[in-house]
Amino acid sequence: MCKKIFIAATGQNCGKTTTSLSLLHRARATYPRIGFIKPFGPKRTMYQGRPVDIDAALIAQVYSMDDRLDLMSPVVLDAHTTRSYIDGEVDSSALLEQITRAVRQLEQECDFLIIEGAGHSGVGSVLGLNNARLAHHLDAPVLIVAGAGIGHVIDDLHLNLALFREAGADVRMILSNKLLKDKRDATIHYLQKAFAKTNIQVVGGFNYSPVLANPTLKYLSELLQVDLKAEPHQVRRIVHHVLIGAASTQRVVDLLHDSSLVIVNSSRDEVLVMLATLYHLVRFRSRLAGIVIAGTVPMADIVQQVVDDSRIPYLRCQSTVAEVYTTIQADVAKIGIDDHEKIDLIHRLAQTELDFDLIDSIF
Repeated sequence: MCKKIFIAATGQNCGKTTTSLSLLHRARATYPRIGFIKPFGPKRTMYQGRPVDIDAALIAQVYSMDDRLDLMSPVVLDAHTTRSYIDGEVDSSALLEQITRAVRQLEQECDFLIIEGAGHSGVGSVLGLNNARLAHHLDAPVLIVAGAGIGHVIDDLHLNLALFREAGADVRMILSNKLLKDKRDATIHYLQKAFAKTNIQVVGGFNYSPVLANPTLKYLSELLQVDLKAEPHQVRRIVHHVLIGAASTQRVVDLLHDSSLVIVNSSRDEVLVMLATLYHLVRFRSRLAGIVIAGTVPMADIVQQVVDDSRIPYLRCQSTVAEVYTTIQADVAKIGIDDHEKIDLIHRLAQTELDFDLIDSIF
């Protein structure tokens, strides 16, 4: 009999995919056949020659599941799916049947199956396929991933739990994720007290990690939709700090911290030359992750030559410095297929920060 866990969340970016990766990693030691499915994918990518959800592509590569890709991502949404459904051109029952067939097939092939939802519990309601309904329909007990904190986390949880109750889904566990290390025990203590009168178990997930939370240069190039000028070993560099290089050259140097990305206007020749020069110095390599050169003003030829000669990674975009900074700050980086450092860290942390035995026993 296949053990199923439906991974839900109180909202985007709580850590559903990190949780899925962790559980699958730990489950491999106990279950001969593990599996994963993203019933409907709101974020598509091309992988192995076909459109799939980005999380399904990630899991397929990490755990060598390419042969199950059709089952792992049965319904992939595009920009027109919502309007097509409202216009009566897409049949919700047909989509649900595709998902159901895929899950039933995976139940036959797997001993342990992760079913990862999308966003908060209500995501997919416009198609009649929200997470709560899917969990109930697929007879999969639910683990809800929540953020760190107490008051607002409890509020978010009750809002989401209401929809699961309405759908008749079986919610068994709350996993509080991205915990601050020095507040971890207190946070879990109060969340457990808040849900003590329910049958829902509260456990802690991962502590907050800058490595997991912060973007790589490659991710930022995709986010900003511009080319990254970098050598192969530089594209996976993780950016821990983002700063605007609008001050004097000395002040910009003073503001550099570990793995900083500096956003500089293309007209600031002296700052660009200074950063390129610093990149030649070994002690600054750890501080400088790269540069975003912003603005419509063409770079001076000699400045371009100095930047290229330094081999500092850079992105060149036509947006303003403010637009680039706002875009980066508003985004939360997802783990990508090539993020080997992050995936390796998740696997290591899964051994120390995740109580798999307890989770396994509850489900």
